[in-house]
Amino acid sequence: MMASEAQGSATPQAAPVRAAQFPTARSARARGKVLPEHARSHNRSLVLQTLFHEAAMSRADLSRETGLTRVTISDLVAELIDDGIVAEKGLREGNRPGKPATLVDIDRQGHQIISVDLSEPDVFRGAVLTLDGEIVVRVDEHEARGITGEAALEATIELARKLVAQATAPLLGIGIGTPGVVNLDGVVLTAPNFGWRDTPMCQRVRTATGLPVVVANDANVAVLAEQTFGGATADTLLVRIGLGVGSGLLAAGQAMIGGHFAAGEIGHVTVATDGGPQCACGKVGCLEAWLAVPALVARIAATNDREGVLRDAGERLGIALAPVIGVLDLSEIVIAGPEELVGGILIDTALETVRARTLAGIHDGVDMRLSGQGPDIVLRGAAVMVLATQLGVF
Repeated sequence: MMASEAQGSATPQAAPVRAAQFPTARSARARGKVLPEHARSHNRSLVLQTLFHEAAMSRADLSRETGLTRVTISDLVAELIDDGIVAEKGLREGNRPGKPATLVDIDRQGHQIISVDLSEPDVFRGAVLTLDGEIVVRVDEHEARGITGEAALEATIELARKLVAQATAPLLGIGIGTPGVVNLDGVVLTAPNFGWRDTPMCQRVRTATGLPVVVANDANVAVLAEQTFGGATADTLLVRIGLGVGSGLLAAGQAMIGGHFAAGEIGHVTVATDGGPQCACGKVGCLEAWLAVPALVARIAATNDREGVLRDAGERLGIALAPVIGVLDLSEIVIAGPEELVGGILIDTALETVRARTLAGIHDGVDMRLSGQGPDIVLRGAAVMVLATQLGVF
């Protein structure tokens, strides 16, 4: 069932459906042999990846950039134009000799993406985005605050439906970032803050909308946004602080998910031997219980000591990060969360703690910075997931 059938004739027709799973490696020119049955798909993704990052170019430029023959490029570009993914953008300007080349580019306004962010403590957020990650329509559902279980899942589905109805171009699909551990099929294995266990979110939203859907942990989603739009290095750990605390990891440019789909779950690592608050997972002293936005806000209100609370939280974050940096030899840590809480004192203290607890002379140069993606980082990362699964681009 297409989106137009699910929502009525006013909804733009969806793009062709491809299987959607969380992307783990940036598309790139193959270093080894590509099997014949995979060659066309690989080459198609390579062309789109090149256009996405390099912008409009001629077919000859594409051939030189990708290493593919001009015949192959001509064939692929014609196919992509027929599919409505690529469009001709006119003749190249300039004084080059000979006939001016016709430029082609991804039709960046010709399709849209639905993104949903469930990571905030007081709102379910959604948006319709262009292929460049620009927000066209934004919907915030504050009525979703505090709901759990089936009600939270139904609210997610209703938000997705509402966004689909507001799209103004064919839809590539829906990306959802959620707290918790999510497998490659989009099943939320566990999300303590929502009371979810083995919840088939991808299947439920796909059935309701008729669109391709990809679901992943919000921190894993956020690191994709930082990689595509924020210039993250190839070895980056992004810590997402919101309703919960998690991290997304890039190692040699690849997003890591782990053998149990729980790579980066630092929120449920105990960071104190002095007890501490009880976490939603049932343990005592988890990093999330100290560092999640609701916990920070509550402690500041209870103690009236903003600086002390943020400094304590930063130290505990540094304690959690130091062994990770030591083991993986990371070059960059990116913090994503409300700037008024995680910027300044908290991030400075975390960096001081990391440097005090890692190898001097080796990890002194580790960079720790606040993400420049702002509050839309999960929305934009969810769009990257759809781009990656549907077009092979991120």
